[in-house]
Amino acid sequence: MNKTNRLSDPRVISYRTLRRAVGITGMALPVVLVIGSVTFGGCMEIQNSISSYYHTNMRDVFVAILAATAFFLFAYKGYNHKDNIAGNIAAVFALGMAFFPESATEPLPPCIKETMKNNVINAIHYFSAGGFFLTLSYFSLFIFTQKDENPTEMKLKRNKIYRICGFIMIACIVLIAAYSVCSKSGGCKTVKTINPIFWLETVALWAFGFSWFTKGETIFVNKNE
Repeated sequence: MNKTNRLSDPRVISYRTLRRAVGITGMALPVVLVIGSVTFGGCMEIQNSISSYYHTNMRDVFVAILAATAFFLFAYKGYNHKDNIAGNIAAVFALGMAFFPESATEPLPPCIKETMKNNVINAIHYFSAGGFFLTLSYFSLFIFTQKDENPTEMKLKRNKIYRICGFIMIACIVLIAAYSVCSKSGGCKTVKTINPIFWLETVALWAFGFSWFTKGETIFVNKNE
């Protein structure tokens, strides 16, 4: 399919819409959870992590947004089998985060009303979260940046955005892992007060969302498109 036909192909338009939808849901998740918990749950405190909102009054919203993200990723097919496989894997990881919640061991009324601890479910959740962000980093660094025969100036600019977003996600994963090790060893007590995991997850989600939003060609669009 030549470029002109590809641009007028309704399937391409739907793929752009799906990319934008994936980007919007990813970027909206932490914002919606915080605002919702403050407005409707009387919870003024930022939780330790985004996943901790599963145990607040925003549980259904948390699950719904992740499920919607998974649906969009399943529906997204891209242009080749690499897109399809990576999208399906990311969708499975999103569902893993939604339906296998992390443990809540520190009740924080009125935010978290009851605690829950299950080591197996907790492990599945963290594995899913790590896999989710790594797969999305792969999208940004390797799939979205695939070279065209004659890349436009806007395509080259978009590639820079994809790479920056991909590296930000990887950096956030590394910092979360480092903080977790430090915290378990009894350190990082000062850092704990600012809820670093929540903010690192938020930055990673915004990087992921912005990358997909850009891939939907909402910004840096070629002039002939």
